[in-house]
Amino acid sequence: MFFCQKLLFAVYYSSSMNQCIQKSYSEHAAVIYGNAMYQSKKYLQRSVLLTAYCLPRMEVSHTMLAIFLAPLYILINIYIVRWMILWMGACTHFFQTFAFRACFAGVYIFLSTSLLTCFLIRKPPALHRFLKNTANYFQGTFLYILIVIVTTDLCRLILKHTLHPAWMYSRKAFVVTGAVCTLLIIGVSLYGIFNQWNIKTKTYDVKIDKQVKGMDSLKIVLLADIHFGYSIGEKHARLLVKKINAEDPDLICIAGDIFDNEYEGIKNPKKTAAILRSLKSRYGVYACWGNHDLSEPILAGFTFRNAKEDYDDPRMWDFLKSANIRLLNDETLLIDDRFYLTGRKDPSRCRKMSDTRKEPDQLTASLDKTLPIIFIDHQPGQLNEVAAAGADLDLCGHTHDGQLFPLNIITGLVWENSCGYLKKGTMHNIVTSGAGIWGPNMRTATNSEICSITVHFYPARPNSSDPS
Repeated sequence: MFFCQKLLFAVYYSSSMNQCIQKSYSEHAAVIYGNAMYQSKKYLQRSVLLTAYCLPRMEVSHTMLAIFLAPLYILINIYIVRWMILWMGACTHFFQTFAFRACFAGVYIFLSTSLLTCFLIRKPPALHRFLKNTANYFQGTFLYILIVIVTTDLCRLILKHTLHPAWMYSRKAFVVTGAVCTLLIIGVSLYGIFNQWNIKTKTYDVKIDKQVKGMDSLKIVLLADIHFGYSIGEKHARLLVKKINAEDPDLICIAGDIFDNEYEGIKNPKKTAAILRSLKSRYGVYACWGNHDLSEPILAGFTFRNAKEDYDDPRMWDFLKSANIRLLNDETLLIDDRFYLTGRKDPSRCRKMSDTRKEPDQLTASLDKTLPIIFIDHQPGQLNEVAAAGADLDLCGHTHDGQLFPLNIITGLVWENSCGYLKKGTMHNIVTSGAGIWGPNMRTATNSEICSITVHFYPARPNSSDPS
C-alpha cells in the first residue's frame, strides 16, 4: 500500500513536471523534485526509526535485513518511475495524461512487487509460477534500469556543475538521452535473457604427476549450479545432456546446486530426471550438495528460516536416484581401483541443518596417496586445506562468476578463484561459472558452461611446465 501511494505521488508530481519541461526544464523540475524527495525522506526517516526501535527486540536475520532494505527499495523505484514518466512526457503529449501515467504506474507496481507477491501467493500453482517467472525477469532488468538511470543522472549533475553546456537544458537533448538509455536497457536485458541458453564448453588440460595402471588420461566433464526450478527445466536438461555426451567423458561431476530451493518449481521432475538418465560416461555421474539443494523460502535473494526438518527434501534425493546420479555426501569412492573421488558437504547447507562436515584431511587420512585424489566441493572456500590434504584436483562451482555485470567484479574480489583455473601447490583447482542461473533470468557478464577437463597421468619429470 505504501509503495502504491508513493508511486502515485510520483505520478502526480510528474504531471506538473512536464509543464516545466515545456518552459524551463531545469528550474521548475528542481523545485518539484525537491518536494518529492522531501516527502520520501520523511518516509525513509520513519522507516529507519521504526527498524532501529525493533532491532533490539528481534533476532537479527535475513528477515530483519529485508525489512530494513524495503524502504530503500521503495525509494529507488519512485526515483526510477519519476524519470521514466518525465522522459515519456517529454516525447509526446499523450504520455502526459494522468490516465496513461496511472496505468504505467500500475504496471510498474505489479512488476516491482512481483518479488513479494510470488513469495506470498502460493496457490493456485499456475499463478505462483507466473509471478515467480515475472519476478525473475524483472530482477535483472531492474538492475540495469537502475544502473543506466543513476549513471546518466550523475553525468548530468557533473556537466551541470562543471561545463554548463546550454544544450543539456533543452527538451530535445532530454528526449534523445532517454531514448539512448531505453535502447541500452532493452538491449542488455534481451542479450542476457538469450545468452543464458548459450551453453559453452570450456576445455582444460591438467597434469597429475602420478602413475595410474592402464590409464594415461581421464576425461572429466564438470558442471554445477544448474538450479532446476522455475527458470530451468526440461529444455535446459536436454541442452546439457547433448553438450555433455558430445564430449564422450569418462566421468561426470556435478558440483552442487542441482536444485533451486523449491522442488515444486520443477514443472515435470519425472521427465527431467528421465532426460538426465541419458547422460553417458564410463564411470558414471557423481554429485555433491550445494547451498541451494534444500527446501527453503526465498524472497528477493533473502532466505527465511524454516523448521529444520523441512530443509532436507527427500524428493531431491529421489530425483537424483531416478536420474542415476550418485550423491557423495562427505564420502570417498575408489573408482576402478585407479583413482579416488570425494564429494564434500556444503558448509552453508550444513549450517542451516545443524549438521557438520569433515575437514579435508579427515577425508583423505586413510587414502592411498599414490593414487590420484579428486574432490568435488560446491564452494571454492578451502583451497589451501584441500591442497594440504593431498587432493590432486578440486572441482567447484557456486560463484556463477557473478552471472551479471557488475556482480562479476564483486565475486572476483570475494573468492581467490572465482572462475577458471588456479594451481595451489600440486593441486589443480577448477571453478565453473555454472550451467544454469539463479535469481535474475539472464546472464550478461558471464556464460553458462560445462567444463571438459582432460587429466593426464605420468611420473614427475624434471623442469615440467604447469598447465594454464
